[in-house]
Amino acid sequence: MSPLIVLVGPMGVGKSTVGQLLAEGLGAGYRDTDDDIVAAQGRTIAEIFVEEGEPAFRAIEKQAVREALAGHDGVLALGGGAVLDPDTRALLAGQRVVYLSMDVEEAVKRTGLNAARPLLAINPRKQWRELMEARRHLYEEVATAVVATDGRTPEEVTRAALDALELKEA
Repeated sequence: MSPLIVLVGPMGVGKSTVGQLLAEGLGAGYRDTDDDIVAAQGRTIAEIFVEEGEPAFRAIEKQAVREALAGHDGVLALGGGAVLDPDTRALLAGQRVVYLSMDVEEAVKRTGLNAARPLLAINPRKQWRELMEARRHLYEEVATAVVATDGRTPEEVTRAALDALELKEA
């Protein structure tokens, strides 16, 4: 068993919204590894970061991604930093992976780069740019297709993802 589509990209790009639309259109289930982590841990991702630090969160995330890749056959959205782990990137090889991309101005509009994002707590624009400089090549490395989300509705992004993967709605 493996996912029909895996979505990767930065925080706030719309993985959850587009993932749910893709799942509906394909008649498939939807799963988000961030939701899996929150449910299993009984606390928010921000709380895990504050209480245990990023390395502990990444270990939890790595296991959640491994389980979801092995146990879900629908649309799967990964957290923004999941691609940092080389083992996770190896597991994504051979999967249909869509990298949803956006620029910093779009990120500001969508997320407000707010404090609920633990990695963006201080100087959010600068930190977002730095995160993307560190991660963009990793998103591209695992991607089967790249779909820009800037200035597009979730429905337009969903259609572009289906077109890029040459998939038809159910």
